[in-house]
Formats: sequence, structure tokens, C-alpha cells
Amino acid sequence: MTTLYNDPSEFTEDQLSGFVDLYADRLRAVPGGVISHREADPIVAVVVGGGSGHYPAFAGLVGPGFASGAVVGNVFTSPSAAQVYSVAKSADQGRGVILTFGNYAGDVMNFGIAAERLRSEGIDTRIVIVTDDVASSPVEEQRRGIAGDFTVFKALGAAAASGADIDEVERIGRATNAATRSFGVAFTGCTMPGAHEPLFTVPDSQMGVGLGIHGEPGIHDAPLTSAHELARMLVDGVLAERPRIETSRVAVIVNGLGTTKYEELFLLWNEIRLMLADEGLTAVEPEVGELVTSLDMGGVSLTITWLDDELEEAWRADAYTPAYRKTAAAISQLYAPDIAADADTNAQIPTPSEAGTELAALVTAGLTELARVLHTNEDELGRIDAVAGDGDHGRGMVKGADAAVHAVARLDGAGPEWLLKRAGRAWAAEAGGTSGVLWGAGLESAGSALEDSRPTYTANDAVDAIDAFVQAISDLGRADIGDKTLIDAAVPFQQKLRERVEAGDSLAAAWSSAASAAHAAAEATAELTPRKGRARPLAAKSVGTPDAGATSFALIVTALGAMSPVRELERNNHE
Repeated sequence: MTTLYNDPSEFTEDQLSGFVDLYADRLRAVPGGVISHREADPIVAVVVGGGSGHYPAFAGLVGPGFASGAVVGNVFTSPSAAQVYSVAKSADQGRGVILTFGNYAGDVMNFGIAAERLRSEGIDTRIVIVTDDVASSPVEEQRRGIAGDFTVFKALGAAAASGADIDEVERIGRATNAATRSFGVAFTGCTMPGAHEPLFTVPDSQMGVGLGIHGEPGIHDAPLTSAHELARMLVDGVLAERPRIETSRVAVIVNGLGTTKYEELFLLWNEIRLMLADEGLTAVEPEVGELVTSLDMGGVSLTITWLDDELEEAWRADAYTPAYRKTAAAISQLYAPDIAADADTNAQIPTPSEAGTELAALVTAGLTELARVLHTNEDELGRIDAVAGDGDHGRGMVKGADAAVHAVARLDGAGPEWLLKRAGRAWAAEAGGTSGVLWGAGLESAGSALEDSRPTYTANDAVDAIDAFVQAISDLGRADIGDKTLIDAAVPFQQKLRERVEAGDSLAAAWSSAASAAHAAAEATAELTPRKGRARPLAAKSVGTPDAGATSFALIVTALGAMSPVRELERNNHE
């Protein structure tokens, strides 16, 4: 288990501070992560990232010949779009930015939002997604990124260090991903900082086949076997999905997940190398060790990249990072300029109407209650999420809610629109992950429906705000009813609320009916098979357990319905 920590919720920030101090000769901290000190000649910036808990990925790969920057999210949680933007903006050297990460829903969403913001500012930004895990899907575009992250990141970094332009760097990165396949197994689950039980367990004398790197269990369990038989399983699993590339030269990684000892990895490699040779494959400078980990998970993965001449050159190229060195490269002490503060942060708060001031107080009270109910249910939400996901939903929601409450507490005199928009941005920036993005966007959209200057607010305005919230998360998450997501509870709530208000019910009564509909819909997700997000590869394991996002939504709207603020809105701001 993860033994050393102070405040578990600050584990990521605390460890990163120590890391930056240790490797200040080659990198420095920026908001959201770290960037490499710049060389004399500008290059395309390769920015890697994802949740923490995978060291050496991602921060340990920053330095000459590898990544220009790393975005560091919370443990097993996508960094927020704001963090990605911050690191990429600092890493940019005027020749464009490549954002690269494993294929997880939260990362795709957050890095995509940041890319759009960077492009809007004139920064040429490309995205290269890693999809190497053959066990996660038969469709290449839907596969997760696991230890193949290392190979793709290495090729991108080498191409950038050679002085190639952004088109060439992107092309080489995509070619490397297309040539890379991985397959792995888990022996034990991993334990989040502050938790007393692992995210999942593997039965005695069994192993989880088809592991993920966010604490997900394997696709199925199989009997634990000898190193020889395990090597056979890994080699056969990868070669069954070999790309159509005419070469016998391969880059090979035997990767430890966290607690599998190096001696065991060496033994496993001794079996793998003979099997690869029997297949007519020549391993080029193989890597055996911990390169992409999962906290204290026990397990191993095999990654093979089929090399043509240019990919072999990239694989062999020099690199000098905290966690990986080919040869010692010269270090420049040229620091990048700090990012200018977001102008919106210092914008003047508009004066709300009298009704807006009253509603703002109710919004603040509602956010406080929302945070309370999430704190109360954090462990249970994490437990539900861990059945087929990474177990971070409860913690991510708490961090987002606390950030929203903290943000609005500093906005004295603001109206409901201003409060909800700032609350949404704070939530998304702090929580990260898919739910962080969705809740952040939803709150911002709800704020847009409650303009600060209105002379009065009605039950219909509350319905419009909920409509805007649900529409925003639907548009962003691209999920439908039945996909086993937050939408499965949010849409029934939205529909029932509008139906009852239009029928003449008071807002309090309508809200209570809608909350009951959301609760029933959330419970019904237990029988659904997930079609979106990180739980999708583990669909069978999810059946019988309700969706964590739908559950948290139902808990929140139920708690808000029991508050006096909903009744006060109906009483004080009636039509």
C-alpha cells in the first residue's frame, strides 16, 4: 500500500515539490506540472501528461531528448484543461506544441479543450494519442494507452530534439503509435494514498489478465503460472496483434507496475528474449524496469514497437531526464517566461440586481451543501467507481466541490451568474478527470441561464438553468441515456423537473419529484453495461453496480431539494 503521505488529498502536490527540488538542473515547476529548461535553439514542444501515480511517467520523462513538459494530474485522474494549457503555454518555444497522452476519456477531453484554447491564441497545437493496449479493445482507436506511452513519447521527443518541424514530429509520433502493441497482467491491486484497501484484489494463485494502469482490474482472471508460461502469454498476446510492418527489428519494454521486483523482470526478460528470437525478431536496446507504473500494483506488461529506420533512430537517440538517460546531454539554464495571469481572474465583478444578490446567497449555500454531501459519501463513491474504473470519482468530486466553494467565498457582491461560472471553472481546474470537466462546464452553463441583472427569478428560471447544465454535459461528454454515465440520472431529473413545474407544482415539490426520478434512474444503472469512459473495457465487471457519476448526481440533487434555499427561491422570487 501507499504508506508515506501527509494529507492524502495533497499527495500529488507534495511529491511533486520534492521531485522538482531534486531535478532542478533540468526542469522547473509551472502551474499544472513541470517543463524542461530550454536549449539554445527552439524546438517543437512535446508535452506529455496524465494523472500521477505512474512514475517515471510523466514528470520523470521531462528533459533533453524526451518531453519538453509534463502535466501532472491528481492520482489516476486526468489533469484539468487549465493545467494542460498552463504547461503547454510555458513549454511552447514558438515552433508549436504536441500534446500526447494515453487514450482515456478524461485526458482526451481535457487535452482537447486546452488544444483549442492554444490554437485560438495562434499556437499550432497537435494531439497524438497512444492506443497500445491490445487487451482493452479489438478496435485500435478505442484501445487504452499503457506502457506504449513511453515508446511514443520517446520518438516524439527525439524527433523534436533533432530540429524537425511540427508536421514531421507529429508524423513520427503517429507512426510509432501505429507500430506499438502492449499486453499485461496484474498480480495485486494498488492502494490510493490514505486508503486502507486496494482498488481491487486478485484471488490467491490468480492473475488479472489485461490490466490497466489506473488501478483497474484485469479483463479476466487466470491461474498464476510460471515465468516461462507468463512470457508465452505476453508474447503471444502482443504478436497476435502485430502491425503490418515489414521489419524484424523491434524495440521491447518489459515493464514493472510498481512492486514486481527487478530481479523478477530480469528473469521474465530472459524467457521473452528467447521467444522473440524464435519468432525471428531482433530486440534493439531493450528496456527492462519500471517505466509506466501504477502506484504499488504488482504486475508486468510487455510492449513491442516494430522499427523501421527512422523509428529505430528515434528509439536509439540520446535523452537525459530524471528517470531515463541514454547519454548525458548538455543542459541549458535558459528559463521560459512565466505565463501572464488570466485576465478574467482580475475582471471587475458586475453589480447584480437585488434579486440577484438574494439568489447568489442561495447559490453559495447550495454549493456548500453539495460539498458536504460529497464529503459524506466520498468513500462509497470511490468504492463504486473502483469496481470497473479507477476509484477516483469520490475524491475528484470532493476536490471539485471544495474548489468551487472556495472560489465563490472570495467573490463578495457577485450575482448568481458570476458565482456559478467561477465555481464551474474552479471545479474543472481542480478536480480534473471526466467528471471534473463535465461538472465544471455544467455549472458554467447553468450560470449563463441566471443573468445577474434580472429583476426577479422564477421556478422556470431554475428549470432553464438545469436544462443548460444537462445540455452542456451532454454536448461535452457525448453520452446518451443507457450509456451508464451521469446522463442516466441527469436527464430524468431534468425532464421530471420541467414536467412538474409546467404542471403548476411549486419548485420545491417539483424538485422533490425530480430528485426521486434521478435516484431511481441512478439505481437502475446497476443493470446497464457501460458504453463510455474508462469502465467500458471492463463492462462485465460493472454489471450489478450503479454508475458512480449517476449516483453522485442523485445524492446531490436529493440533498439540495431538502434545503431551505430551494423553498426560499419559490417563496421569495415567485412569478
